[in-house]
Amino acid sequence: MKRTFLFGALLLIAGVLAARELPSKAEVLEKMVLANHYFMQKWPDPGVKIVNDKTRPSNIWTRATYYEGLMALYQLKPGKEYLDYAVNWGEAHQWGLAYRNENRNADDMCCGQTYLDLYKMDPQPERKAAIKAAVDRMVASDKIDDWWWIDALQMAMPVFARLGAIEKENKYWDRLFEMYLYSKNKMGGQGLYNPKDRLWWRDADFDPPYTEPNGEDCYWSRGNGWVLAAMVRVLEQNPPDKKQRQEYIRMLKEMSEALLKVQRDDGFWNVSLHDPGNFGGPETSGTAFFVYGMAWGINQGYLKKGKYLPAVLKGWEALAQKALHRNGFLGYVQGTGKEPKSSQPVGYDIEPNFEDYGLGAFLLAGSEVYRLAR
Repeated sequence: MKRTFLFGALLLIAGVLAARELPSKAEVLEKMVLANHYFMQKWPDPGVKIVNDKTRPSNIWTRATYYEGLMALYQLKPGKEYLDYAVNWGEAHQWGLAYRNENRNADDMCCGQTYLDLYKMDPQPERKAAIKAAVDRMVASDKIDDWWWIDALQMAMPVFARLGAIEKENKYWDRLFEMYLYSKNKMGGQGLYNPKDRLWWRDADFDPPYTEPNGEDCYWSRGNGWVLAAMVRVLEQNPPDKKQRQEYIRMLKEMSEALLKVQRDDGFWNVSLHDPGNFGGPETSGTAFFVYGMAWGINQGYLKKGKYLPAVLKGWEALAQKALHRNGFLGYVQGTGKEPKSSQPVGYDIEPNFEDYGLGAFLLAGSEVYRLAR
């Protein structure tokens, strides 16, 4: 009895101490607005093509992830400029998928998340027509192995979930669940999820016997961030089937517990979650997704506040105080790739080949920390 009381008292004290460290809502929003303003000033035309090593349309997955974050900011600060920026982006691409509407590629479907969010706000048929047609073709198909890399889960799962919620048809939820389970348990022969470490291999190329230089399994930070974000963005659409909902909740909990153990002392996570010596150092995109997932889990009552709030606060402080520049530029964002060595070096002043998805993750993280804040 005394132990129970003491444990409860310690939790209460920890909660009080954590509460003292909570930023104010105004502080969190200020950081989000600053980072977003920097990006919108840099890209005043939302429809202009992205040109670096080659020319790409601006509704590819990198930019689509940014718009997920922008919509989260809009929910907190519903400014007309944010809404117009998102609507003009959709209109510039005629509400189509990246590259071609017949695509099954999850990356090219990612833009559909924002299209459908905008459709819910103003149900103009063209906003959902192309993405619904693309998903309908996948629902009607027997092909189940489209999501062969874990990034795809965040790109496509929330699209299926939004259509399930909008159309009120379980076929979207059921097909989503089948494809998710195939990626988790069967892709590459043994699945991409390791229940022992409670983390995901990026794709079958990184399944054992592949290891990091220290002999550990390769768990790429942002890759696992994509998965954690996918769980959040599916759960917030309220899966109607209890079995499906419990699977996504369980995955959120298992991953969060595993991630808690490998957070750096400075609040960031390394690009290699189990080998801090392999291109070790602060990294923003993975960190932001982890903060987003854990903060959302606390806000929804799925994760214990006393256990996870300190990690969220450390992570947000790292992002907002150590990664964010005074002009709104975000440092420590790893460029595109698939593993720890991709797009190295990563640094405070180094601009990645694409900075939009890092900002999207930052805004998503901020939106949930805002809800926790004073």
